[in-house]
Formats: sequence, structure tokens, C-alpha cells
Amino acid sequence: MLVVQKYGGTSVGSVERIKEVAKRVAKTKKEGNDVVVVVSAMSGETNKLIDLAHQFSKDPKQREMDLLLSSGERVTSALLAIALSEMGYPAVAMSGRQAGIVTDSVHTKARIEHIDRKFIEDELKKGQIVVVAGFQGINEQGEVSTLGRGGSDLSAVAIAGALKADLCEIYTDVDGVYTTDPRIEPKAKKLDRISYDEMLELASLGAKVLQTRSVELAKKLNVNLVTRSSFNDNEGTLITKEENIMEQPLVSGIALDRNQARITLRGVTDKPGIAAEIFRKLAEENINVDMIIQNVGVDGATNLGFTVPEDEVEKTKKAMEEIEASQKVEYDSNVVKVSVVGVGMKSHSGVACTAFDTLAEEGINIEMISTSEIKISMVINAKYGELAVRALHHAYKLDK
Repeated sequence: MLVVQKYGGTSVGSVERIKEVAKRVAKTKKEGNDVVVVVSAMSGETNKLIDLAHQFSKDPKQREMDLLLSSGERVTSALLAIALSEMGYPAVAMSGRQAGIVTDSVHTKARIEHIDRKFIEDELKKGQIVVVAGFQGINEQGEVSTLGRGGSDLSAVAIAGALKADLCEIYTDVDGVYTTDPRIEPKAKKLDRISYDEMLELASLGAKVLQTRSVELAKKLNVNLVTRSSFNDNEGTLITKEENIMEQPLVSGIALDRNQARITLRGVTDKPGIAAEIFRKLAEENINVDMIIQNVGVDGATNLGFTVPEDEVEKTKKAMEEIEASQKVEYDSNVVKVSVVGVGMKSHSGVACTAFDTLAEEGINIEMISTSEIKISMVINAKYGELAVRALHHAYKLDK
């Protein structure tokens, strides 16, 4: 078997933890597998490098930031390779460039274009464990690039896809994907398996286990992903194709997204093109609009509501300056989005009714609703967020 393993910053956060990771990698190799390891920078290291840069400039050049920030992962890869070699397991460390990871030219948030797998395969044929610095690559101009938030996960999935690996294991400080956040609902259960689409929804709705870019790439490349803890030997959660899951539950999880703000425009002129004008201004500022609701027009005017991430409210206000001159705009950050996710919804009726009944029984008013084939999202007052999660978790019997 060919196994790709990725270890996050907390997993390699100290000399002792790197030694523990080395033992885990050695065990996988000893079981007869070829192993490629992708590592993040040691926890706190990237922030330290950013702080150093800001000692010299408030707005350092992105090209130089890429060169600077990529060093954290290279340090970890070299240390892990040294630790493995000292244990008697030949290992070679590689930067993104040496591993053949080629990206586009967008500094600090590059996208992987292709991987020249020859460099990694040559070392695997020699019996080496290959340790790759995650989060980075090289663009066509030969310059170092970094992949942005969640970049090491992305590196691991891309490498697994290029090498046609049998398994890609993402090791973090949590031991899998849960039916909801266990800190909110202690009865939350760890899922054995979940489909790519469900994981994409949960990740986009605030579940912190994996970044959406990594799951999207895994789905595209048909990579079987397992997310598990590097601090215990518990079985993780397999993220795979829907057809690989024998018994699909009706609902797989409940997600709570606190990073939400609701924008309401009152008295919008009800004419063709007005919505396009409003959302074009938001798109020009790269503001991510989520739920949109427009009322039926009365007397030539209508109300238009939408949600944006709370941390983009100031950008939204700036983008809406011209609009505000012609009608009233209200901003409400005291909201959260609670979502019910499950591929079982495709073939079952009554899922939405259960959600609405449950919130009604708790006296929770739903302000906005959006649905997809496998998701129901509801915007509610922030003070009811955790109560809604617990109530919905119980209603769909996810604690059983």
C-alpha cells in the first residue's frame, strides 16, 4: 500500500511530538507500506514569522512573504527526516519545489496546477520515507509560492492524487468528524464514514476539521481521506464516495456557524437589474454572499436580505455606500446559522418539517432559510445557537 500522511502544527509542535510522529510513521512503514509524509510548520511558527515581517513593514511584499513563510514547513520536514533516519528508517526531506509541486503565480494563496511525481517516486523506489514540506510549491517562474489557509492538507491530498495513493490520512488534534461540536453537545458521536458532499457542507458551515479546498480536491481526484488524531490510536473518520457508504443515515451532522451577519435593504426599487447592481459591487470587493432572500415587490419597492461573514461587514458597508444613499440598509451581526446536513435527505421527506417543528418547540424564530439537496440552513438569533444545535441533534436521534 502507498499511504500519504499529513501532520498539522499541533502534532509537530515540539521535539517530543515530532519524535512521537516519527514513531507513528515508522510503524506504518514497518507494516510494509510505502509512506509519504506531509508536515505543517510547528504550531505558532508561522505567526512568529509574520510578526517578524511586520517589524519591518506593515505591508510586506507577498513574494517575500511566501519565501519567508515556506521556511516553517521546511524546518519541520528536515527535523522529522532526521528523527526517522536516526531510528533506522531511511528518510529524505523535500521542499515543495523538490517534490515537484507546481502552482499558479498568485502569491500567498496559490493553487496547485500539477505535480511532477517523478521526484517522490524515485525516492520511494529506493525504500525511502519521503517527508514533504506542506503549504508550498513553485510557480512557472521558479519562485516559491504558498497555498494559503489549510495549505498543508491541500498538499497532502494533491500528492495522494498524483501518486494514486491507497489512503490519505490527515492527522490533527481531533480524532475524526462528529455529528456536531462535542463542546456544544457532549452526546455527539464520531462518524465512521461520511461522503465528500456532506463533509464539504459541514466544512463550509463552520466545522473546523478540514478545509473545503482539501475536500473538493479529494472528491475531484477520488482520494480516500481519513481524518484522525495524532495523540491516540482511535479509528478516524473516512471521507469517501457516497456509494462506498452502505447505510446512509438520514442526517449526518448539525453545524453551527457563528461568523455570520445579516444585511437587509428596505425599499429597494423593484426593477430588472437592481439585484445584479447590488451583488456586483459586493463581488468586486470579493465579499462572499451566502443566503439571499427577496420579497415580492409592493408598490414598486421590495426588501432584499442576504448574509455575509461577520468579519466582512466593514467591507460590505464600504461596498454599499452608494446604495445606502437611495434606501435604508440594516446590519445585524447578532445572528448565527445552524444547518442540518445529510445525503439521506435526497430520498426522504419531512426532514425540513422536523427542523422547523423542533425550533418552534424551543421558541426559536427562524429569520432566513436556504436549502440544497443535502442541507437545510437557518439563520436565527445568536443567543439561541447552541440550544438549536442540541435540540436538532436530539430530534434527528444523532445521539443514539
